[in-house]
Amino acid sequence: MKIQKVYSTTDVHVAGEAFRIIKDVPFIHYESLEQLNKQLRHVFAEEISLLLKEPRGFAGLNGCLVVSPINREADIAVLFFNHEGTALLHYGGIVAVITALLECGHLQPRASNEYKIETVSGVISATAIMEKDEVVSVSVESEPCQVIQTNIPLSYLHLHTQFSLVQADQLYAVFEKRDDFVEICVEELSELRSWGKTVLQALRSKMPIKGAILMDDSHLEERQIKTITFHEDRYIVRSPGFGSTMACYTHLLSKDGLYMKAPFVNKSIFDSSLTVQAAKQTESGYTFTLASRGFITGMQNLVLDPTDPFPAGFLLT
Repeated sequence: MKIQKVYSTTDVHVAGEAFRIIKDVPFIHYESLEQLNKQLRHVFAEEISLLLKEPRGFAGLNGCLVVSPINREADIAVLFFNHEGTALLHYGGIVAVITALLECGHLQPRASNEYKIETVSGVISATAIMEKDEVVSVSVESEPCQVIQTNIPLSYLHLHTQFSLVQADQLYAVFEKRDDFVEICVEELSELRSWGKTVLQALRSKMPIKGAILMDDSHLEERQIKTITFHEDRYIVRSPGFGSTMACYTHLLSKDGLYMKAPFVNKSIFDSSLTVQAAKQTESGYTFTLASRGFITGMQNLVLDPTDPFPAGFLLT
């Protein structure tokens, strides 16, 4: 076998969502993270396909490119990308990167447990708790989230419902699950997929949402909800979703009767969980502190053989 390209990666999952961390920076000149981000989709396009798509990756895999920070306040800088191109910010990606760098010795632990991560969206603060050289919790402070509109009616085929439009890390449509609809669990996946497909078809021509969230708040008194998020390409987010969790909490806070300060848990379809707590309310919306834990699942060298018939990879979704 001849090897044309080699990439070293570390894979981490956060509450079930997978991230591939890369430190092989393309040799290009840049003066700011924003400039590198703009160039990335062009100079790193082949690598993004190679590293995220099948047969080396899969539809739900997220990429995190770690580089030295330009901002002197930051410990590291991270660019996020997915199958559609670059992404401004991914809170789950921050948890994954901090976990991998600390546990692999590429980032020195601090007595304060506090770290600054430079992103295209600004410098994000994170707190990582370590026990016996293992990262057991990472909490991240969010940017403001706000409800754009509530009680928006939606009728399409057999579907007659309403939803809230919430701006979190992206724009989400939040639907409350009816009591007579199926439970959000793996056993009902087929019915849930059908619901997601119908909703996304109905919303496609109406508004540029990035995700449709079905939320079960029947255990709200126990400070717990359960959600499933359908990405615009119909892919199901494998974790409860950092953006989804913030969107649902913002939606609930916009209604009466929810105490703001107590922690809140969001569970996924297979019961992985994220903990969120409202930090403060500003004119721009609610900010949150989200806590989760990352687990390293692999460290590998991915290679490209020049005779490989699928150098750009493929996706079957």
